Order: sequence, then C-alpha cells, then structure tokens
Amino acid sequence: MAGESGRPPAIFLTGPTASGKTALALELAERLPVEIISVDSAQVYRGLDIGSAKPEPGILARYPHHLVDIRDPSDPYSAALFAEDAARLMAAISGRGRIPLLVGGTMLYFRVLRESLSPLPSANPQVRWELEREAEIDGWPAMHRQLQAVDPETARALHPNHSHRIQRALEVFRVTGTPLSTLIKQEGRTAGAGRSVIEDYRAVQIAVSPVDRGLLHRRIETRFLHMLERGLVREVENLRRRPDLHPALPALRSVGYRQVWEFLSGEYEHAEMVARATAATRQLAKRQYTWLNKWHGLHWLYTETDRGESLQFRKIVDNCLKILQKAPIYIEGTR
Repeated sequence: MAGESGRPPAIFLTGPTASGKTALALELAERLPVEIISVDSAQVYRGLDIGSAKPEPGILARYPHHLVDIRDPSDPYSAALFAEDAARLMAAISGRGRIPLLVGGTMLYFRVLRESLSPLPSANPQVRWELEREAEIDGWPAMHRQLQAVDPETARALHPNHSHRIQRALEVFRVTGTPLSTLIKQEGRTAGAGRSVIEDYRAVQIAVSPVDRGLLHRRIETRFLHMLERGLVREVENLRRRPDLHPALPALRSVGYRQVWEFLSGEYEHAEMVARATAATRQLAKRQYTWLNKWHGLHWLYTETDRGESLQFRKIVDNCLKILQKAPIYIEGTR
C-alpha cells in the first residue's frame, strides 16, 4: 500500500460547511479500504450532536469515525491536541494496511497537519479566567483596546467583539510577554525546522463545493432549519442545565450553539436566532473559502445545481474516484 515512494497514502477531504463532505466520505468508505478521521472542532465533543451535524449513531456504528465524541464540552480541545491525535491515528491506520481518510471543515486542524505547529503557548486556565472576569466588567471592546496597546497588528485584524480571538491574543501576551503577531512571524522564519505530518504521506487533497455560493447559502439555511426540527433547541437546553458549562467555552461558541444559547438566555426572539445562526454559518463558509483558496494542490469537485442531486452525487463520486486512481491511491476492486 505504501507505493514506490515508500510513503503510505492518505486522503484529505474538505470543503465549506454544508457542501456534502460527509456523504462523499461514506461513499468512499463503501468502496475503499479507508478509516475515517473527523476533522471537526465541534464533533469532538460529546453531547454536541445535532448542531455539529454529527453522523447519526447508526452511521457511526457502520462507518466508525475517529476523533468523534472524545471530549466533554467542559474540557477544551485544541489544534495542537488534534495534530498529535491525528498523527498517531494516521500511523496506526497505515500500519494496518488501510488508508487514513481525513474529513471535515475545520481548516485550522488541516493546517497543523500541512505545516509545522506554531510555537505558541498552550492554554492557561488562570489567565483565561482573569481575562473573562475583566471582560464581564469592562466589555470586549475595552479588551480590544487593551490589545491595541500591546499588539496593534493583531488588534487591527480583529473586530472589537471577536471575544475568543481577543482573549487568546491577550492570553499569549500575558503568558509570554511577546505579542502574538511577533510569535507568528517567528514561526514563519523557522518554517521547515519542524516536519509536518503530511510530509510522511502521499496525500491526495480534495475539496467539494457547490459552484454557486447561492446554492450553498440555501443549503445552509435548509440544514439549520432541519437541525431545529430534529431538536437542536432541546439539545442546547440539556447543555445549559449543566452547572460546569458556560457560553465562553470553545465547544459552546460553535456556530449554531452560540446563537441558540443566547436565544434561550432571552437575548432575542426565535426568528432572530435563526437569522443570526444562518448568517454566522455563511460567514464561517466565507472564512473556509478564504483558507481553501490559498491551499495549493487541492482537487476541486463542484456541485452545479440543487436539482437532480442524486445524479450529481454519483458524478461527484465518480470524479473523486478518478482523482484517486490517477494519484494512484488505491488498486481498483480492493477493500
């Protein structure tokens, strides 16, 4: 399975949210000797099922996904931890003579596999708690002004209400005494000193996406309404009953969960919650496209319309298999 290069194969399958990545991954799992590794920062958490578009239990039983339901939502998971877990799993899967199939839309997670990890400090719970208390008193715009004073370059790139990233930048400065922007530049100067995970594999990198952004936006809205029908509000109500959970946790800042939590807190009505959640998901897709457009070596698979989806899906699958055959990533007819 390693091929002439001596490196084992791997498949990276990504794309914007609601683009059909999971369906394609399951179809590949039917045809190829793959094991799926989830690349999703929300699906790692237990209890975040509907809003994270986690595959249903029956599907997970038939097609096991690594890195799903591995963490309690009170216990934050990071890109660095993902890199360690994914590298270990990829090596184990390859050792079994199978192909790691990494599927998801968390672009930062893919980045840490394709590039050397940043030498940034790990999370410091005490400093984060202090920053959260300050923000409760002064507000995040004031925290943004504080960041401007110590790291103007990072502050310029952030909205004054982008609380999670402002908090992280201030945390890095308080822990290291060095601005986040400086550390990132240092990472660039030392690029290549560390070895990225992807260098150990013959990785075929594929993105699936509607060719039309309007189609993606319709899918996003339809999917969120379906999540509400399946009981997303009830799911968040159950999370809110836990005294150890709060909306500042990374798990509960995920798109959809944050808006439903705020709705249940009485911050706005149901219709506004739907509008905010779908708008936030569209913004997420926009950021994903920004990452993807800078990703060299991607093979793009496009859905052209929202009609005749069954026929189009078969075409997408066929085109995906052709890409993999040309790599070559597998011998046809094997499992």
